[in-house]
Amino acid sequence: MPGMNSGLNADDPYVIAAFRAALAHQGLIALLIIAIVSIVWVAVRERPGAESGAGPAAPVPAAPVPAEAPGRSVLRVGFGLLWLLDAVLATQASLPVGLPSGVIEPGAEDSPVWVQHIVNWAGTTWSYHPVQAAAATVWIQAGIGLWLIASRRGTLSRLAGAASLGWGLIVWVFGESFGGIFAPGLSWLSGAPGAALVYCVAGVLLLLPDRYWRTARMGRVILAALGAFLIGMAVLQAWPGRGSWQGSLASVAQAAAQAAQPSFIAGLVSRFAAFAGSDGFAVNLFAVIVLAAVGAALLTGRRAVIQWATWVFVALCLAAWILVEDLGFFGGLGTNPGSMIPMALIGVAGYVACTRVAEAVPEANPAAPRDPAGSWRARLRAVSLKRYAARATFGTAASCCALGVIVIGLVPIASAQADPSASTILAEAVDGQPGPVDYAAPAFTLTDQRGQRVSLSQLHGKVVLLTFLDPVCVSDCPLIAQEFKLAGKLLGANGRQVEMVAVNLNPLYDQLAYIKAFDQQEGMTSVTNWLYLTGSPASLKKIYASYGVASQTLPGGAMLGHSDIAFALDKSGSIRQELDFDPGPGTTATQSSFAAELSSAATQLLQAS
Repeated sequence: MPGMNSGLNADDPYVIAAFRAALAHQGLIALLIIAIVSIVWVAVRERPGAESGAGPAAPVPAAPVPAEAPGRSVLRVGFGLLWLLDAVLATQASLPVGLPSGVIEPGAEDSPVWVQHIVNWAGTTWSYHPVQAAAATVWIQAGIGLWLIASRRGTLSRLAGAASLGWGLIVWVFGESFGGIFAPGLSWLSGAPGAALVYCVAGVLLLLPDRYWRTARMGRVILAALGAFLIGMAVLQAWPGRGSWQGSLASVAQAAAQAAQPSFIAGLVSRFAAFAGSDGFAVNLFAVIVLAAVGAALLTGRRAVIQWATWVFVALCLAAWILVEDLGFFGGLGTNPGSMIPMALIGVAGYVACTRVAEAVPEANPAAPRDPAGSWRARLRAVSLKRYAARATFGTAASCCALGVIVIGLVPIASAQADPSASTILAEAVDGQPGPVDYAAPAFTLTDQRGQRVSLSQLHGKVVLLTFLDPVCVSDCPLIAQEFKLAGKLLGANGRQVEMVAVNLNPLYDQLAYIKAFDQQEGMTSVTNWLYLTGSPASLKKIYASYGVASQTLPGGAMLGHSDIAFALDKSGSIRQELDFDPGPGTTATQSSFAAELSSAATQLLQAS
């Protein structure tokens, strides 16, 4: 898809080092947030009168607090641990560069065009800012996981469910292409409707008020909904013409077996793939029967029936997780353990909610006179940060820490989304960091594309971005011209103080006609602060030598082999940065990154003057 691929290798050491450095720096910020919240919480809790929040007055006996419903506890802790596992998986070194082209793009290629457009937008954002996006994913998922585990009840706990729902939807739409539900060959065994959607379902269930979890009805509703879903998946699995009866599952398993993983797991998956290939009809028949039978059993709501159905379902999920999904994270780019584990967790939570009902808590007598202190006006007057902090539990403090961790992830990804240009990390990964220098730029006087004489000294008082371009080049030079053009747009109003200059790098084609043709072809005629200079072959060669630029005639004439380099000159005419400007892979992301590198160099020199 256009714009999604950064053009770099997924194992690029420069990007990996930057990613690890970002995680380390943001990790220190996370530890600082945790330390501050902990110190404040302990200090306020140990202050005299903190328990009541009213000085020396005796505290009012607290109303009995009900324990969390067992089913909800299973769901909350289970998905909290899953989010933490996802955060750990997101720290894989190949993820920053590899996710768009290795996960997002392949997941959308069989979907309708409108899905591809939506997914391409997110993939482009990631490929333009790979380090920020990957680091943000780590901290957001870690924060959600910590929040779910720490907050057992009340509004904070429900908000944790909302966070799981919100981020799960983002991952499902942009990372999983709607779980493949719009692509052909939808199958529960191969992961439909997407792992992230199951996280969303868990988030919705955790959003419900606690009272919904205090009867067996909640568990029955969850299991009935799961049963209806499984019956629907059995129908899809049995539908003729979808390839399921012809062993399509074998190709999925065989592809999974090729991923880098322990040999005993690869062997197990390979043997299953071979069996599914030779006996595809029998494998599909078994899957259809088990899915339909388990779904029908869960719909009955009978305790004895749903017990065995739940455990059969869990066993089926584990088998599919190992043999089809290959544990979900092998191969270097797995971002979650797949859909089977979270779906099995939903089933277990529903069963626990159905069979282990939380103890009831005595309710207030509705006939008793109302306490004026309990009115909403009195409660509103009593609200204060000091009182809230004094009564905050450890879970509340831990939830605040988790929120801080989530913010650490949200801030860089939000700023990256607002930045139209790619991160300079891409250009630096291709050609290294710009070299800071400070020496006078060699003087020259040449003719611009309008036929006017221009000397370098005339440009003093402006920042100059200087490069060398071959007007008949068909590879690197057109890309570099586009990077200069984009840099001019990024500079905005500052562009009036910046002159972008190219010197003809091909003395065999020194006539103005070639310069004008190149500008016309690359759309540079509309760039007001652009100069493309040429001169006699002798003067050009002298300039090449003074700037250390290589220029060599290639076999066959026409094009030259040459250096790809750019210089940033301050207003006094001194060269302050040398930029290796080999476009490398030449993708839209790297092109934008080089342009950002140019505009950043010019902006720094403007600010320093």
